[in-house]
Formats: sequence, structure tokens, C-alpha cells
Amino acid sequence: MYGLVSLIGAGPGDAELLTLKAYKRLQQADIVLYDRLVSKEILALVPKSVRRFYVGKARSIHSVPQAEINHSLVKWAKQGKQVVRLKGGDPFIFGRGGEELEALMADGIAVEVVPGITAASGCAAYAGIPLTHRDHAQEVHFVTGHVAADEQALDWVSLARGGQTLVFYMGLNSVEVISDKLKAHGLACDTPLAVIEQGTTTAQQTHLGTLACLPDALTAGQVQSPALVIVGGVVSLHSRLSWFEGRQPSEPDRENDLH
Repeated sequence: MYGLVSLIGAGPGDAELLTLKAYKRLQQADIVLYDRLVSKEILALVPKSVRRFYVGKARSIHSVPQAEINHSLVKWAKQGKQVVRLKGGDPFIFGRGGEELEALMADGIAVEVVPGITAASGCAAYAGIPLTHRDHAQEVHFVTGHVAADEQALDWVSLARGGQTLVFYMGLNSVEVISDKLKAHGLACDTPLAVIEQGTTTAQQTHLGTLACLPDALTAGQVQSPALVIVGGVVSLHSRLSWFEGRQPSEPDRENDLH
């Protein structure tokens, strides 16, 4: 009898953002294949008896080719193993979850998708930047920064319209290109921009600037991946709504809880 493959989103970093279903699947797993962006705190939740395999990817560096990952998932499932494919964020948002789901279903493997909190919502929320706000944005666009330099790959005219929020995944090395493209297609130079570094973790930092004046830490090369780029009027709310950085939320005072 074949086993089950669970394509699981680990969320943006904070282990407490892992879903209950994801946690249960980790406890039941025989094998876990995990990506570069899965935090060590989440990996610590995996029982020590479970076999773990790192299959992470960085910019232009793939430790294991995608075809080999697909083959391994199929192979272990056919051996009757309970397999977890653990991805940072959500497997269906720039996580190649769709490709892996296709490969598994083509081989007749039982598979499920356990969505995770995507980096956009998690990092923005922890930075005090609402992705929508009736005074600033009525739309949100998730965009891969990997293709930012390709003039034909993205609809820059649509992206440069006001009244929306742009979230660039994997855009750390393309911020200058993103800024130049948006300005060239009509977005105001004073549009706020934020680079959220190590979002939802204790090392989180939010670096602020505009399309015309990129954050100092970014231009100095001090921002480390993973980092998310957010462009739009909602970024201006960070100074008033930031609640996370520099402190950890305290545990509730149980003695003062309402009964």
C-alpha cells in the first residue's frame, strides 16, 4: 500500500504560526524533505526518529534538482512511507507546490496540501503593515522578484497604478530594478517602500524608504535574505502600527483573564 505525501507550508519563520494540521503531520511522518527557509525552531518540532533531507534552493543554487525531489517523493510514497514535503511560507505561492502535486498525482500517489501562512501576510502583519487599507490600497499583487529585470515578464504598467500594494517575493537582489521600472512606468517617486528582513522571527527588521530613496541598510548591503519587498501607501502605516520588532509579545496574564 502506498503512503501519503503531505505538501506543507511551514509559514514565514515563527514556529508558533505553524498550523495544527501541519504539526500533526510532522509528528506522524517517516520522512521530511525541507527547504532553506524552514526555521530551525520548526525543524526542532520534528521527532528525532524521523529521517530528514535538506533540499533547499538559493538564488541560482539548487542543492537538489526539482526532478529529483519529485522522484524521491514518489519513491518513498510507493514504499508506504508517510512523507512530508516542508516548505517555507505556503507551498502554492512561489513554492513549486503545484509542480510537485502534478508529479505525485500523475503517479497515482495519495497527496494532500496543508496551506501555510504566506510570507506576505505574516511578515507584513508583524511589521504593522496592513496589505489592504481603505485609505491606501484596494488591491494586493504578489510578484516574483526573480523576473524583475525582464521587461516582458511583468505588466509594469498595471503594477505602477496607484491604490494598490505590491509584494515582491525573492526581490532582495532586484530592488533597484523594481524601483526603476515602477518609476519609469509612472508610479510616484515618493511611494513608500519597505524591505522586511527575517520576517516574523526575533531577528526581524523593517527597513524603510521610497522608490526614489531606497533604505540605507539596503544600499549598504546590510540586508540579509530572506527578505520581502513591499511597495505602496500602506507602508506609511508602519511607524504607527508596528508592534513586534524590538520585543516579544508577553504571555497573557492568566490572573487577570476575564472569566
